[in-house]
Amino acid sequence: MLVICPHCKKNHSIDEKKIPANAKKARCTSCGQSFALDIKRPVKEEKKEKPVQKSDGVARKIGVSLSKGGVGKSTTAINLSAGLALAGFKVLLVDTDTQGQDSFMLGVKPKAGLTELVTGELSLKECLTKARENLWLLAGGKALAGIKRMIDRKDYGGEMTISEALTPVDKLFDFVIVDTSPGWDPLTVNVLFYVNELMIPVALEIMSLQGLSEFLRSISSIQKYRPELGLKYIVPTFEDKRVKKTSRILHKIGKIYGERLCHPIRYNVRLSEAPAYGKSIYEYAPGCNGAHDYRELVRKVANNPKLLS
Repeated sequence: MLVICPHCKKNHSIDEKKIPANAKKARCTSCGQSFALDIKRPVKEEKKEKPVQKSDGVARKIGVSLSKGGVGKSTTAINLSAGLALAGFKVLLVDTDTQGQDSFMLGVKPKAGLTELVTGELSLKECLTKARENLWLLAGGKALAGIKRMIDRKDYGGEMTISEALTPVDKLFDFVIVDTSPGWDPLTVNVLFYVNELMIPVALEIMSLQGLSEFLRSISSIQKYRPELGLKYIVPTFEDKRVKKTSRILHKIGKIYGERLCHPIRYNVRLSEAPAYGKSIYEYAPGCNGAHDYRELVRKVANNPKLLS
């Protein structure tokens, strides 16, 4: 750039990049006089992130549950949580299973988790494990067996144990996704007294439908005390179009549950491989059918068809 001394009119050719950002004066090397240095620098525009649909300040609490095992509960809970986090939401995944598989499937090794939070041994901050960008985990594990015994020993209010422990997280996250264990135990009952929305993965087989019917009867007994607990999503899993019965079962579920029926999760070997590498399906095989199907589930839950597209 060219700078002209206002005193001696000497022209100076200066490399603008070498001028300090806070420089306000310059000295002429010819006449020795100082003068004001007025340089108009280009203003850098800050990159604006794409807005995402946020909550109203209170987390949406979704329980992923069914009393029957082997239907893809943990796979659904993890890939729903990871997908919502990728979309820009702040997500907490809570593992209430004594097997503690969510930690393994995400490839993290928590030092503490839900047990320490419920007992008050550690603070919420110490119990949370950051698993991914925008995604935190409250880990489960064998220690939760002690929480079951603690709940059983309470004379009253045992069903609110987890709700009381998780109260501080309600305003910290957009979504709290709770992964439950198979069966019907005190921890499952506690989850149903905490969440407001239920997501039920259902394998497209006859025995899974029977498990769904029994589970919904149990849910109705909880809804007498918590009418705000609603069945929001039925997620068909292990769809295999080569097997004729899967189409018939899917059609039957659709007739019963209507809009609550989600896009089916197709049978995909990549979904079973990903946990061994501690990765979500979006990290392990982002182009496979499983990743596509779980993106559809994320869009339905967030009520935004443009997410992750």
